[in-house]
Amino acid sequence: MTSRIDARFAALREEGRAALVTFVTAGDPDYKTSLKIIQGLPKAGADVIEFGMPFTDPMADGPAIQAGGLRALKAGQTLRKTLQLVKEFRKGDDETPVVLMGYYNPIYVYGVDKFLKDAKSSGADGLIIVDLPPEEDEELCIPAMKAGLNFIRLATPTTDDARAPAVFRNTSGFVYYVSVLGITGTKAPDLKSVKSNVKRLRKHTRLPICVGFGVKTAEQAKTIAADADGVVVGSALVAAVADSLSKSGKATPKTAEAVHKLVRKIAKGVRA
Repeated sequence: MTSRIDARFAALREEGRAALVTFVTAGDPDYKTSLKIIQGLPKAGADVIEFGMPFTDPMADGPAIQAGGLRALKAGQTLRKTLQLVKEFRKGDDETPVVLMGYYNPIYVYGVDKFLKDAKSSGADGLIIVDLPPEEDEELCIPAMKAGLNFIRLATPTTDDARAPAVFRNTSGFVYYVSVLGITGTKAPDLKSVKSNVKRLRKHTRLPICVGFGVKTAEQAKTIAADADGVVVGSALVAAVADSLSKSGKATPKTAEAVHKLVRKIAKGVRA
């Protein structure tokens, strides 16, 4: 059976354009506002949505996403509530692919089999788990694939031609190319390096390659979309949430629209 992710990228190939993949932290700044943000993303121009699963020790994330995760946890967000968010989103949208992104610890505590069953029944399509390398595929990747979920792997500027086959062996859905070394949202991608690395990695996989980490503007998105199959925007959207909050850190009437406005702007770049 074709997954929502496969169907979406096939449709975009027909259109002749790259995907806009948006990352938002589930439950940031609170459950109700988070749902409103997520529900408005497809109309604003998102082709795929990544739901960040908040975790207390997000080692790959920069200050913006770390802060978003802490806001969500403080507001009472749990992994169970994140799956509930997916379920709520699915009531109004059965087509947009949803990917759960985060770390293995909360899944391990939840219970792998139970998590995979609940994630699938909630309407999730794939997982990006940043701290499980290919050597640990039996832990989650293989069970996820058996449960009907895509397992999306990260490739980086240091994923050389010797390492690439192991990275892509059990990957499905798409490949997430991390355009900078280090944590999310702290450096701008080197666009020349992105172009050459995307071209090089295509020799190892037929999957769509989406580029993220540090993409903040429509201009960057436009340049990356010329060579990649998708552009991932995360930290900039989480920062838009933060910038819209009240002095006490609560959501305001402007919060959801602040995110949607930025998505519309970047979507124009991707589609240019």
